[in-house]
Amino acid sequence: MNQTQLLTQQQQAIIPIAAFAAVGDLHHLNNALNHGLDVGLTINEIKEILTQVYAYAGFPRSINALGIFMSILEERQQKGLNDKEGPAPSAPIPMGNELLLLGTANQTKLAGEPVSGKLFDFAPAIDNYLKTHLFGDIFARDNLSWQDREIATIAMLAVINGAEPQLKAHINIGMNIKLTENQLRTLIDVLAKQVSIESADRTQAALSQILKK
Repeated sequence: MNQTQLLTQQQQAIIPIAAFAAVGDLHHLNNALNHGLDVGLTINEIKEILTQVYAYAGFPRSINALGIFMSILEERQQKGLNDKEGPAPSAPIPMGNELLLLGTANQTKLAGEPVSGKLFDFAPAIDNYLKTHLFGDIFARDNLSWQDREIATIAMLAVINGAEPQLKAHINIGMNIKLTENQLRTLIDVLAKQVSIESADRTQAALSQILKK
């Protein structure tokens, strides 16, 4: 397999961090966070991942994960470990109608086409939240790549029972932004070995459905 088609060590480290944060497994998250720092994820990259958790698993899981991460950084500093801070987002996030336009454009690029449907007509508020906040506020923060955000999102959704439609949708998005089949299979392998067989099976089933089309 061509090495360029595989996930990097840092990308593989994102998977258990996102998954354990989303499911609220703080014990295993502790180990995953330390490993992520050890293989070169920056502090700000991990902050982005743990903050993004709230969009898929809720504020309590995100806040608890960030609290664990803060404690880990304090412990590592006491041990003399100097972890890289990493860049902050490079530009301010727009507001108002400009944010809606940016989020809509980001959503369209990620999905490969404009996103619409009866559900969004039925509950237009959720459409607005998705466009302005998830795809605007969050995906406009450019200190974590879209591919890495989707790797994190797939891992989060993989551990949430009942989120199979969203998992399938985000695998589609991942492939649309050039995550390869081999990279997704590596993601599944990491889930199986480091998170749970159930999450890996759920992701494999979603990927298989997509590849059959």
